[in-house]
Amino acid sequence: MEKINAKTQRTQQENHRVAHFFELRINELKKSGHPRTAEIYLSSYRSFARFLTESAATDNGKTQSLSPSDIDFSQIDAHLIKCYEQYLLQQRKLCMNTVSFYLRTLRAVCNAATESGLDGCPRPFRHVYTGIAPTEKRAIPIHAIRQLKTLDFHGKPSHERARDFFLFSFYTRGMPFVDMAYLKKSNLRNNILQYKRKKTGQALSIGWEECMQDILDKHPASPDSPYLLPIIQEKGNERKQYRNTLFLTNFYLKLIGQALNLPFPLTTYCARHSWATAARNQNIPVSIISECLGHDSEKTTRIYLASLDTAIVDEANRKVLELL
Repeated sequence: MEKINAKTQRTQQENHRVAHFFELRINELKKSGHPRTAEIYLSSYRSFARFLTESAATDNGKTQSLSPSDIDFSQIDAHLIKCYEQYLLQQRKLCMNTVSFYLRTLRAVCNAATESGLDGCPRPFRHVYTGIAPTEKRAIPIHAIRQLKTLDFHGKPSHERARDFFLFSFYTRGMPFVDMAYLKKSNLRNNILQYKRKKTGQALSIGWEECMQDILDKHPASPDSPYLLPIIQEKGNERKQYRNTLFLTNFYLKLIGQALNLPFPLTTYCARHSWATAARNQNIPVSIISECLGHDSEKTTRIYLASLDTAIVDEANRKVLELL
C-alpha cells in the first residue's frame, strides 16, 4: 500500500510540473495534425527552460529549485514571469513581438493547467506585455526589387536560388514560403495556379505568368517529384525539408539584403509585404489587395500597409494641403 501511495504521489507531482504539461500538449497537437502549433509549444518550452537554467547558473544556485524539469505551476508567479520577460528582452535581445509570442504560449499552458484543476499563482502575467505591437517596416521599394532581379550571382548558386525563391513569392502575390514548398505540379493547369493556403485553407487562383515559368525553368523539380518547386525533394520528413530550405533561403537573403544596404534583414516574408505595398502604391483598393493575399479580413491587410514610406504619406498630405 505504501508503494502504491508513493507511486500515486509521484504521479500527482509529475502532473503538476510545467514540463509534463507541455509534453502532453505537444503530443496532443501532433496527434491531432497540428505540427506547426506543436513546434511553437516546443520552442516556447525550450525558451522558458533556457531561462530557468541560465538564471540558476547566474544566481549562485539560489533558484536551483526552479529547474526546467522540476518547476510546477504553483512556482510560476508574477515576479518570475517579469524576470523571464526581461531575460528575453535584455539577454536574448528579442523584439517585443517575439517576447510576447513566448509569453502568450506559456500563458496558454498555465490557463489550460488551471482549467484542468491544477492550482497556480493567480494572474502571473498581469505585469508583462502579451499583445501584438505594430511590426517594423518589411516592404522593400519596387526599385530595390528591380535591382534584386538583375543581380549577377555567377558562381553563387545558393544566393541565386534564394533570390529566385523570393522573386517567385513576389510574382505570385506574396505567396508564403510554406505554400510555395507544398505546391504540386497538379496545382498548375491551363496557365492557372490553384492552391489552398496552409494557414487558412482558403482557395486561391493565380494567373500563370512568364516570369513565374522562368523560375521553374531555372530551378526545376525532379521529373518524378510531385512538387512544383525543388524545396521538398524526397518523400518523408517533408516538413523538416521545408523548414531547412526556409532557413537556408533566409540566410542567403540576409546576405543579399546587406549587399543592397537594406535597412532591415531581407527574408522571404518581405516579399509578401513588398507586393502588398507595391499594389497599394498603384492605387489598388485594399479590398482587392486583401483578396489577392488571401486574408480573412481587410484588417489584416491594413497591418501590412501600415508601414508605407513616410515620404509617400507626406506627399499625400501635401496634395491635400494644396487644395486650401
